[in-house]
Amino acid sequence: MLDAIQEQLEAIYGIRAEYRAKDFLVDSDAARKLGGSGRAREELLLSEDGQEVALYIEPSLLARVSSADPKGAMTADMGDFCEVAEGVSHFLYVVHTVKQERTVSLLELEAQAEVDKFAVCTLLEWGLNVGRWAGSLVGRLFEQVQLRPHLSEPERWRYTEANRLAKSYCSRLLPLVRSGRMDRLLSELRHGYRLGADAKLQYFAKSR
Repeated sequence: MLDAIQEQLEAIYGIRAEYRAKDFLVDSDAARKLGGSGRAREELLLSEDGQEVALYIEPSLLARVSSADPKGAMTADMGDFCEVAEGVSHFLYVVHTVKQERTVSLLELEAQAEVDKFAVCTLLEWGLNVGRWAGSLVGRLFEQVQLRPHLSEPERWRYTEANRLAKSYCSRLLPLVRSGRMDRLLSELRHGYRLGADAKLQYFAKSR
């Protein structure tokens, strides 16, 4: 399943990563040694020197999502599917930015992951009624949201701001989805993906 999600993200953004997310999966003990919170069901972990990368996904979560093809997993439980997709998104975006020889902020990472969930789900559902479905997806991803109570104030701000930025951007993508213009949708997504740091956040925040 991790490979399938990564391959879809790579196809959407026209990139190919040298590394595969599945090869960097670690268990809870290894995650804690790398500074994992021990509370998250999905975390991308980086050592202080930036030389070690690991991805933790709660085994029971991964098992549920791995029991079906991507569309089947999304249909069975979108929440679980999106949580796994977020982990793959984080991994792929960090690999991409390292290749570009630049750093990435946590807010940029989270905002891109929110967009990635919308993009993956929309493309999996692509068809005659995808426009109306994608409109509902924006509501589900960005409005029907509850933050976990253990989050610190900086974390709550970051997740709330990432949600706001992604909602603004994905709402601007809806006309392209409704018109069935996958070519223009992919072109737009790829443009946004390649922007970095403040330029990406400002672009996502634009009202139109």
